[in-house]
Amino acid sequence: MIPFLDLKKINAAYADEIKEAVYRVIDSGWYVLGEECSRFEEEYASFIGSSHAIGCGNGLDALTLILRAYKELGMISEGDSVIVPANTYIASILAISENGLIPKLVEPDPSTLQIDPHKIEEAISPRCKAVMIVHLYGRCAFTEKIGEICQKNGLLLIEDNAQAHGCIFNGKRTGALGNAAAHSFYPGKNLGALGDGGAVTTDDPVLAKTIRTIANYGSDKKYIFSLKGINSRLDEIQAAVLRVKLRHLDCDNAKRKKIGGIYMEKIANPLIELPAPSHPDANVFHLFPVLCEKRDNLMSHLLQNGIATLIHYPVPPHRQKCYPELGTRNYPVTQRIHDREISLPISPVQTEEDTETIINAVNKWNT
Repeated sequence: MIPFLDLKKINAAYADEIKEAVYRVIDSGWYVLGEECSRFEEEYASFIGSSHAIGCGNGLDALTLILRAYKELGMISEGDSVIVPANTYIASILAISENGLIPKLVEPDPSTLQIDPHKIEEAISPRCKAVMIVHLYGRCAFTEKIGEICQKNGLLLIEDNAQAHGCIFNGKRTGALGNAAAHSFYPGKNLGALGDGGAVTTDDPVLAKTIRTIANYGSDKKYIFSLKGINSRLDEIQAAVLRVKLRHLDCDNAKRKKIGGIYMEKIANPLIELPAPSHPDANVFHLFPVLCEKRDNLMSHLLQNGIATLIHYPVPPHRQKCYPELGTRNYPVTQRIHDREISLPISPVQTEEDTETIINAVNKWNT
């Protein structure tokens, strides 16, 4: 069986380094807000190309903290709206509603599966204060057009970089393209911890300090609480593990890109719709999504050939029970993607033989 994602094998490649890092934390006797977290924040900020990185509990917290901090700084108020892609994972939208803000869903470009810049402009209203772009599937969602729209309209640009660690646009990493960015280190991500973890990156020192304060119970000095905060901190063991894996991230991404390029070149089944090609730097292939009208049949065919696949994501946000207010409008492009998307296996430990097996099975499939 070719697994969709073999996390055990991925982590085994760096097992000795990871064990050494974990033992280092155990021996230190310091397990929260210590040197490992501080060092990882410095190293990750340097990698992304931002002035600040603040570790936190997970990617959802990272998004929520950004918006909460902007509220504390008076740059966003409850009831304001945030533009967000309609086909994103639910976390992007949860962070918006958690802060008493209104998610304004915008359809994606069907060729890239990323938010459509032209539709962003149409969605701007007087109480719209920010655009949240989501680098879905590991592909850069930012365009110069989006940057111009935000600048022209005085909108904050927030990046959901949960799926695109190491992706590059015109020489800059995703996570350093907007005012602030959220990162997830869930184990299955390109840069994955051995548990939950997240971070915020930004060049804004005031925003960074505010986020750090909120995430530490609202305290920037022990037992002194200037804000009503939460507990969302990146623990020392996860930080130590991430320091190890960060050193290998570009190499791992290069392996993903090679597989993605082979898929793009060799998958030739007319029943399979591939995403449009992107600049080589602008996609780190966290996932390899394809669209297929009869995806259940395709999934069954691949499973019969020993190939595991997943769907990202079967139910779009506007059809979720928790957001009935979002279902008052139709999002046909989003619905089409969610009805047809199927993700093929892709990872830095996938062999060339496995990749060829997957391609052959996909190309032989017919309904």
